[in-house]
Amino acid sequence: MSKSTAPIPSPATVASHYDYDLIVIGSGPSGQRAAIQAAKLGKQVAIIERCRTIGGVCVNTGTIPSKTFREAVLHLSGFRERGIYGSAYRVKQDITIDDLLYRVQQVIRSEVDVIRNHMARNRVDLIEAIASFIDPHTIDLVSATGHGRRQISGEKIIIACGTEAAKDGHIPFDGQHIFTSDDVLGLQQIPRSIIVVGAGVIGVEYATMFAALGVRVTIVDKRPVLLPFLDHEISAALTYVAQQNNVTMRLGEEVAEVKLIAHASKPCEVSLKSGKVLHADAVLYSIGRVGATEQLALDLAQVHADDRRRITVNAHFQTNVEHIYAVGDVIGFPSLASTSYEQGRAAARHAFGVQEDHAIGIGVFPYGIYTVPEISTIGKNEDELTAAGIPYEIGKANYREIARGQIIGDRTGVLKLIFSPVDKRLLAVHILGEGASELIHIGQAVMAHNGTIDYFADAVFNYPTLAECYKSAALDGLNRLQY
Repeated sequence: MSKSTAPIPSPATVASHYDYDLIVIGSGPSGQRAAIQAAKLGKQVAIIERCRTIGGVCVNTGTIPSKTFREAVLHLSGFRERGIYGSAYRVKQDITIDDLLYRVQQVIRSEVDVIRNHMARNRVDLIEAIASFIDPHTIDLVSATGHGRRQISGEKIIIACGTEAAKDGHIPFDGQHIFTSDDVLGLQQIPRSIIVVGAGVIGVEYATMFAALGVRVTIVDKRPVLLPFLDHEISAALTYVAQQNNVTMRLGEEVAEVKLIAHASKPCEVSLKSGKVLHADAVLYSIGRVGATEQLALDLAQVHADDRRRITVNAHFQTNVEHIYAVGDVIGFPSLASTSYEQGRAAARHAFGVQEDHAIGIGVFPYGIYTVPEISTIGKNEDELTAAGIPYEIGKANYREIARGQIIGDRTGVLKLIFSPVDKRLLAVHILGEGASELIHIGQAVMAHNGTIDYFADAVFNYPTLAECYKSAALDGLNRLQY
């Protein structure tokens, strides 16, 4: 997260002059946690969210639905069982978009109910309206229909409005043939072929999901490797699996133009700067995200935002206006639901004078990437350690050599430990394969206590489990030290 200039002092006004002690704009993970934390401190709190989007992007179009979509894909396509029954195996032959969205809508409804109950139990006023600033302490509220309007004021304000998909004004988005990740849940049918423009995390996640369904996928990205921030072995393994699933890679390529050609058998045409022309039934345009602040009238609150509409904050999540905070994806890196929860809590505590004894939202934390197969990582990769001049050794375990890996049919999974050859302290864990985002927390706990790989070598794990990969990888690493 970027650091701001010194905050503008708030006007010296008695808190009782305001309608609320805290107003939170946005009900995603960071907004929820901020509102509940302030309520637990005895404060009068309101949280504002647009109608029918309780839970924000996380619940409605982002994290929760995309991961549920993935689970539906993996189940109905039979992808998890193909290692046992062969590549032709499917649970359902003719999968429709309705089949996939049935499960998604169930989960969204449940999540919304949970959020509403949490707010009610903590006496947080949940206001469904479109919010914008009138001044640094006053929010204008417009109902979704546009017929109702009122104003509320708050002593403190936390902006947790999240992000939205970036769009190029020259591209003819129609939500069906050419669309962003925010539009996926509105698709009327599964395309037979798709071009994914932009191989960031979201783009690659959806690319591999569609590929698991049997859709012909082409990925276009100007970078030479897939997800280059990953450990090189993990990135290479993901690339291999994707290609085995008939994903075509156009890496090192840039898009010149995207067209929609009416009545063509493949109506989407993507021209590359290299002169190549690609055709498909659909295009998923996934070139990053921008802050969802366009309607907030930040200028009236004197809050600064950058050219991608993200808000600059300091270490306490304060904006340049002292009593206005910002948390979650709208402040940029790391843009994870997990860290957003803690940012919201920390901002609310700081706003009401509760001092933290440690920093929140920075340092070492796990990443979960819900591609097919799943990836999770914590700590630096080999290239980063080499650049930093930190000596290291590695230990690896392949799922195919672990009994549980054979049982579930995951022949490509791998768990990689990076540790210090001096004191054997665990430096990083990188995993590709089934359950990666769950397994990572074992390594996280050891790293948090400056543990060594001896713990894994000496520990007894349930048998058969994927967690045994830690023991196998640790023994592999210790064997390397002996040569």
